[in-house]
Amino acid sequence: MYTIPQETISMIYSQMDGDLVLDNPEKHYVLRIKDLPQEDKPREKLVKYGSSHLSVGELLAIVLGVGTKKEGILAMSQRLMKEYGGADIVHEKNPKKIEALFGIPLAKACQIVACFELGRRFFESPATQKLVELRTASQVFEYAKDMRNLPKECLRGLYLDARYQVIHDEIISLGTLTSNIIHPREVFRPALEYSASAVILVHNHPSGVATPSDADIAITRQIVAAGKMIGIGVLDHLIVTKQKFESVPVEY
Repeated sequence: MYTIPQETISMIYSQMDGDLVLDNPEKHYVLRIKDLPQEDKPREKLVKYGSSHLSVGELLAIVLGVGTKKEGILAMSQRLMKEYGGADIVHEKNPKKIEALFGIPLAKACQIVACFELGRRFFESPATQKLVELRTASQVFEYAKDMRNLPKECLRGLYLDARYQVIHDEIISLGTLTSNIIHPREVFRPALEYSASAVILVHNHPSGVATPSDADIAITRQIVAAGKMIGIGVLDHLIVTKQKFESVPVEY
């Protein structure tokens, strides 16, 4: 009578617990949507339960369709939402920036930008959209509350009209601020495009420390000086964390 070795039994139980056993331990297995149970697949969930039951990552996965050889579409969508921030990626209009930052194909980056642009055009009509007025740092902190939990530093520009109403909101840069990354033209290009009267800069510190760094102060001074030359005021540069905020101490 043949007896199954104990190690084989253990391997079977381990596999049933959800581990993947590979012939080649160096090969990375990419979990794809087709590997999910039928009831967990985004399209099937959408049909059965409706769009409100899907996460933003799952909805984005449906739009993008398929992933790459190295990354399944669901993993890609969830990574984008986590690293970029769901509320912030909505404002990104440059597909090449998404491609460079996250290493995804340009075609998919274009799909992402087009998807959110459609949303803006259909549901943010100037005739019905209520403009937000920002006059204090605490109002800016509340407006940009979606930045508080981002895992990476993000610089955001809030562009205002003469009544201190936000007429445009754009991600300017991702990553630690340095003069090599941030240039005044990146800040004021949208201001000129949307005829803004002033701009408020906001960026987060994932460390939880709201105190501006030397680089934050140097960059802000450079941007404020450039704004004075072209007649567009920089009202504030706010550093935000989960619990607090602090303005960069330069002359405005």
